[in-house]
Amino acid sequence: MIKKHFKYIDLFAGIGGFHQAMRRLGGRCVYACEKDQKCIDFYNINYNEANTIIIHDDIRTINPDTIPQFDVLCAGFPCQPFSKAGNRQGFQDKERGDLFYSILPIIDKHPEIKFIILENVRNLADNEANWDVIKNELMSREFIITEEPIILSPHQFGIPQIRERVYIMGIRKTFKNKNKLTNGYIHLDDLHLDEEMCQCPPNCLNNLLDQNVDDEYNLSNELVYVLNAWNNFKHITHLGVVGTPIWMDYFGMHENDTSEFYKKIGYYNDTVPEWKRRYIDFNRKLYLRNQDVIDAWDAKYNLSSDVNKLHRKFEWNCGTDCNNVSDGIIQIRQSGIRVKRPNFFPSLVAMVNTPIVWDNQKHLYRYLTPREAAKLQSFDEVVFLADDRVTYKQLGNSVNVDIIEIIAKRLFNLGFWRKRDGRE
Repeated sequence: MIKKHFKYIDLFAGIGGFHQAMRRLGGRCVYACEKDQKCIDFYNINYNEANTIIIHDDIRTINPDTIPQFDVLCAGFPCQPFSKAGNRQGFQDKERGDLFYSILPIIDKHPEIKFIILENVRNLADNEANWDVIKNELMSREFIITEEPIILSPHQFGIPQIRERVYIMGIRKTFKNKNKLTNGYIHLDDLHLDEEMCQCPPNCLNNLLDQNVDDEYNLSNELVYVLNAWNNFKHITHLGVVGTPIWMDYFGMHENDTSEFYKKIGYYNDTVPEWKRRYIDFNRKLYLRNQDVIDAWDAKYNLSSDVNKLHRKFEWNCGTDCNNVSDGIIQIRQSGIRVKRPNFFPSLVAMVNTPIVWDNQKHLYRYLTPREAAKLQSFDEVVFLADDRVTYKQLGNSVNVDIIEIIAKRLFNLGFWRKRDGRE
C-alpha cells in the first residue's frame, strides 16, 4: 500500500525522472541535489515554481542536518565510472567514483528513511566488487536490499527502447512487512514485476512518432546522399544477414596484392587485436567478391574520398527483416552508420548520436525530436529550456520514469510507512 503524500529526496536529480515517478505515486519532493546548472534551471521551471523544494548543487558539500525529514531516498548516482563509455574504474575513479559514498552520511543522519531506490548502468552489475561495496554499505545500515542487482529495460514494459539499467532497492528493517519478506533480502520474485511486463504493441514506433515535425529535424542533404549510397551498396552486394561492420578503408580498393595491402595497413603487427584482423579479412573478401560493382558504386558516390571517415563505415544489423536503409532505425556513431531493426530504439545515451527515422508523412529522413525522445523515457509533458543538443543529453542521462514508478510501487508494497508501534 502506498502512503499518500509521502516525502522523498532526489539526489543526482538531472531533469527529474525520479521526481516524475514519485509524483505520480503521490510523493512530495522536499530536497534535490544537482550540479548541472541547466538541469537545475529545468528542475525549477518544471517542478519548483512555488519554490518549495530545496535544491543543492554539490552532493559533497551537503550538510545532512539541513535536509528535512523524508521517507524515500532516490539517487541515480553518476554512471561514468561504471559505463562502457567511461574508463570503468568504478569506485576507484577519483573524480566521480566516490559519489556513492556521499549518499551514506545522509542515510546515517536520517533514521526515518524507509525506502531507497538507486539506479545505474548495466555494467555496474558485471563487477562483483562494485556490487559488494553497495550491498555491504546499505546492509550495514539496517537495510534489506535486493539480493542481486536487478537489470531491467523499457522494452520489457511495452516501451520501444532497449536500455538495460541496474536498479537497487532497499527497505529499512524496521519498516519491512515480515509476511512478504521472510529473510534478509528482497528477491526478484517478491516484486512480481512479471505482472507489469508486456511486449510493445504492433506499430508502437509509429505511435511514438509525432506528426507535422518541423523541418529543422530533417537530415542534411549530405547525410541523405550518404544513406542513399549505402542503401545502393546493400542491394548491389546482396548484403543480407551480415552484421560485421563494413569499413571501406579495409577494402583495399585497386590493390592487387592482398599481402602487400595488409602490410601497408599494419595487419601483421603484434599490436593488432584478433577482432580487428577478422574485420579486415571480412572487408577485403567482400570487396574481392564484388570488385566490379563496388568500383562502379564508388565511382558514382565517391565515398572512398569522403573526408568524414564515419561515412565510410556501415553496419547492417537488420538481417533480412528490412529491405532498405529507410526501413530501419539509423544512428551515426563513432563506429560509423548503423542500421537496426525498427522494433526498438537503441538506448538514448548522453553522447549525442540521436536516432534517425524515415518520416512516412514527409517522405524523408529526420532526427528523432526531443519530445519523441522524452516519450522513450516515459516523461510527462515538460518544458525544455536548452537547445536540442543539450536536451538529448539530459534525456540520455535520465532514468526511465515508467520503470521507476513500477519498481517503486512494488517496493513500497513490501513494507510499511509506520513502525509496528504506530510511530512514523
